[in-house]
Amino acid sequence: MSAPKKIALTLIAAASCLLAGCAKHDNDEKYILVTVNSKVEYWKTAQAGLTKAAAQYGVKWDVRGPENYDPQAEVQEFRNAAAQKPSGILVSVADASLMQPAIDEAINAGIPVLTIDSDAPKSKRLYFIGTNNRQAGTLGAKRLVEKLHGKGNVVFFTMPQPNLDERLAGYKDVLSDNPGIKIVEVVNIKGDSGNAFDRTAHYAGAKDAQKIDAFVCLEATSAKDVALALKRENVTDRLVIAMDVDPATLDLIKSGVVDATIAQKPYTMAFYGLKALDEIHHGKPDLTKDYSFDSFSPFPAFVDTGTSVVDKTNVDLYLQARAANAK
Repeated sequence: MSAPKKIALTLIAAASCLLAGCAKHDNDEKYILVTVNSKVEYWKTAQAGLTKAAAQYGVKWDVRGPENYDPQAEVQEFRNAAAQKPSGILVSVADASLMQPAIDEAINAGIPVLTIDSDAPKSKRLYFIGTNNRQAGTLGAKRLVEKLHGKGNVVFFTMPQPNLDERLAGYKDVLSDNPGIKIVEVVNIKGDSGNAFDRTAHYAGAKDAQKIDAFVCLEATSAKDVALALKRENVTDRLVIAMDVDPATLDLIKSGVVDATIAQKPYTMAFYGLKALDEIHHGKPDLTKDYSFDSFSPFPAFVDTGTSVVDKTNVDLYLQARAANAK
């Protein structure tokens, strides 16, 4: 190969690398995602997004957090992550009041922090990437009202977590205009979907239990247990509305046991989140500044990754997408 051609190819390769952003990264860059219930399918999907973005940029990544619902343990994992002095941290907040001091400490130490999935809005985190959870609740509530024809008794399954509280508020917004639908109980499953199974079995099987027309899951793990409890009690006439698109939930929709679910985009949250942290890391903004009242802020307040209703009419599209991304 001639010298001019070698030089031309070298320049083209360098330009391509620059356009792709690879020239600005180094081997020490590392981005960490901290969450709770870290082994559930939802966070495996988020990890896939984190992995994809990290591979594109040639940087390191890690996922930390307790395998169960333990907000105190999550705070400790966050502090352990911050002690590594990473290039940035993504965190899904289980308890905003517990996590706020740890986030503020990381920001004060010069570590960029973004919240994804569940927010801590009073902390110094730079911004939130995730679902408009109140809107997700209203989507589910409209489905609930439609399927119950405006009348019936409902039980919710949830946990004391900011994003789940917002979803419940969204449901209540809609139900306030539909007085024929009554909320009989809001069950805290305490991070254990078996508690949803037990409570569903009680309502479906006990002769003296109040008739429940619909069971609504505000988090990702309960739907399969609700469905199993109804099957055990040979009850087939109850409405079940789920949250998220794990394989078990999609299969239950396809079979007709679960009516619908509200889909989020955890892959997108983590994929976009790592790239946003990378931009912040290299841009080196003043992390001590309060950008919330700044009309010229370089940051948004909130990046909405979107939601949608999944039912029998479109469930195959979600199953196909999951299969394609599993390859």
